[in-house]
Amino acid sequence: MRNSLYLILIFLIFLPGSCKKDETPETSGIATIDNTRTLGQTYYVYGFLFSAAKKVSTLDNPPPDITIDSDGTNLLLQADNLKNSFYKEGEYNNEASAVTAFNNLTSAAVTESEWQGLANPLKENQIWIYRSGTDHYTKFRIITLIAEIRSGNNYAECTFEWQYQPDGSLTFNGK
Repeated sequence: MRNSLYLILIFLIFLPGSCKKDETPETSGIATIDNTRTLGQTYYVYGFLFSAAKKVSTLDNPPPDITIDSDGTNLLLQADNLKNSFYKEGEYNNEASAVTAFNNLTSAAVTESEWQGLANPLKENQIWIYRSGTDHYTKFRIITLIAEIRSGNNYAECTFEWQYQPDGSLTFNGK
């Protein structure tokens, strides 16, 4: 009886470790970010980190790949990785055309001189490619944008569909 209890206890101790969920982040999805400033020890905003597939604050380590802001006239995406990180792949007249182009975009060839420091100006139905500081790439499609004044400040919000390429190539899976 005593040996049975020991075996059951040992089994229970190791059971939770064997049932761990695969925690590999998603490589595609839809996300929304905005430029709402929050005060902690200092001001911060939430952006998006493609490699982790989640919103993170500008105080986190690693920080977000992209954040959104407004210059009072246009919305723009910025990166804090000391590289020109944005390439506009295309701009489309309607959502259906943009979705088709996004789904059909399986590879890209971008020369060094074509990369921009900001994704600016943002418009709905644009497709952009983002290059991280470690040369990993993400394609994303602008779905909706909101630009307005809130509490006396320029408010910016962007919803986008994205697909991250974790292997460091400019080749994306088609849909």
